[in-house]
Amino acid sequence: MKNVEKVDTRPIEKIIAKHTGADESLLIPLLQEAQAQYGYLPQIVLERIAEHTKVPLSKVYGVVTFYAQFYLTPRGRHIVKCCRGTACHVRGATRALEAAEKELGIKDGETAPDFSYTLETIACFGTCFLAPVMMIDGSYFGKLTPQRVAEILRGHKASPAVHRRG
Repeated sequence: MKNVEKVDTRPIEKIIAKHTGADESLLIPLLQEAQAQYGYLPQIVLERIAEHTKVPLSKVYGVVTFYAQFYLTPRGRHIVKCCRGTACHVRGATRALEAAEKELGIKDGETAPDFSYTLETIACFGTCFLAPVMMIDGSYFGKLTPQRVAEILRGHKASPAVHRRG
């Protein structure tokens, strides 16, 4: 028997109700709004969007997997991104990433079991003067050492002011 995740479909129904008409031009806006609501795009939500827009589900998946902004699996409340660009690499990004993995207890591309954090690498932030660089929920941290990465992440985890992104 297929493992079906339980997803509240009321939010996607409200999102769809705001968009009159049923054409392909609604696909990306609907996907963006759904992801903003759910934090990722559950299968049942994709099926509902495909049905509403009259776009084949295979094409909806094609769009979702083409654009890096869309996610098919749940992500953490906080997103930690480590740069793997040339300047960062030369200045110790590998050690910084290893420190983040150790501190968070997850590897690149993984989400913590409690969905507190997702760790990922990106090609380049374009902030080479700060190399190596890490971003947490849109805040940049540069000139990293493994010790500084651990301190930043410990402080982030302990901060009562840290809220869910979105």
